Amino acid sequence: MDKWNLFQRFLITESSQISIVDFLINTGIVLILSLVLEFTYTRCAKSLSGRKTFAANFFLVAFTTMLIISIVKSSLALSLGLVGALSIVRFRSAIKEPEELAYLFLTISIGLGMGANQRLVTIVGAFVLLGIIWIRHFSTPKRSRQNLYLTVSGAGEGKPTLESVDEVVKNSFKASKLVRYDETSDNIETAFWIEIKNPDDLQNFKNKLTAVSSEVRVSFVDNNSF
Repeated sequence: MDKWNLFQRFLITESSQISIVDFLINTGIVLILSLVLEFTYTRCAKSLSGRKTFAANFFLVAFTTMLIISIVKSSLALSLGLVGALSIVRFRSAIKEPEELAYLFLTISIGLGMGANQRLVTIVGAFVLLGIIWIRHFSTPKRSRQNLYLTVSGAGEGKPTLESVDEVVKNSFKASKLVRYDETSDNIETAFWIEIKNPDDLQNFKNKLTAVSSEVRVSFVDNNSF
């Protein structure tokens, strides 16, 4: 019983002091790496969704991860309690594309490394991976492209079906993704993220869609600023 009491006291009292100087240095490094990662993602990612909005969260995720690890590593009791605390946490935000998940894992890795005070390996590892991303970006043949938010709506007896609209979209654009679909007995409205090479693609798409149904309304909005 005495040994068990000693062990319990050890769990409660055993801790190490967090250096404020080290914490501030790590915060500065996390900020720099997050900004570089944000710039890399907005320039090199192939995602059709809003890249700027997603990338703006990189520093928050990395800093929060670093803060948790910095606090937890100072106490064995906190580290054991973290297991139970995280068991009730659920990440419910939808990850739209695998590329987003890869960048999110890289962001978390930066936070983990700096929280564990592994500065050199974290910095080297991050810049090596970012360098590979940029090399692949510049080695890939460049093409003019633009991301747009497309909405197609129709009403009346001549309204198009979802299947017909989706088929025309896939045949007209290199990349597309259905993000919203609403239909009632009187009207239909669909929304897509699309990627175009030149403005002529838009006119060709409208002509094809009009051939399917004349009761349609088409709208294009720039998606790069979302």
